[in-house]
This record gives sequence, structure tokens and C-alpha cells, in this order.
Amino acid sequence: MKLRELAHARTGDKGNLVNISLIAYNEANYLLLEQHVTAERVTRLFSPLITRPVERFCVPGLGALNFVLHRPPAESVTRSLALDAHGKTLSYALLNMDIDSAEP
Repeated sequence: MKLRELAHARTGDKGNLVNISLIAYNEANYLLLEQHVTAERVTRLFSPLITRPVERFCVPGLGALNFVLHRPPAESVTRSLALDAHGKTLSYALLNMDIDSAEP
């Protein structure tokens, strides 16, 4: 099952920081997100693009997980030569994550 079937995402960019919020469609989905979408898995997913491990913050009252990614300074959204270095592109990559075989 793709993560996009359980949640949607919102993002924000500030220099070399990317903030990705993963918001469950319902309460049962939030529990699956919390269990399967770990900071370690997200770090592995984005490892070629980031300089530090991903930080994860749980926001159960909103049914959301918030991930903070640190990019190299030269890869900040305003300095990168990449065609679309914005967080919204990274959120689509996260939503494509398969959680059927996720490590709890």
C-alpha cells in the first residue's frame, strides 16, 4: 500500500531546511503512520539529499507527523540549480513510500 492512500502532505522550505507534514486521513491511519513512517525510514529515503538524520515530531492531536530535513547549504531552495528543489516535490516522494513491508 502506498502512503498516499493513508495520508496527504504539506511542506515548507526555509533555506536549507525542509519541513514535511504527513497528515492522516483518519485516526486509524495515524496509528499506522506513527508505527511505520519512522525517522529512520525517511532518512534512508532522502539520504542522497540530506546532511543529517531526519527529525520526526508526532502531533497526535492533529493526526500528523512532522519531518525536518537538512539539506546542504548549496542545495537550499533559493540557491539550488535543481529544476524543482522545493519540499513539495520531496513530499510526493514520501507519499510514494510503500508501507506494506515497512519495519515497525
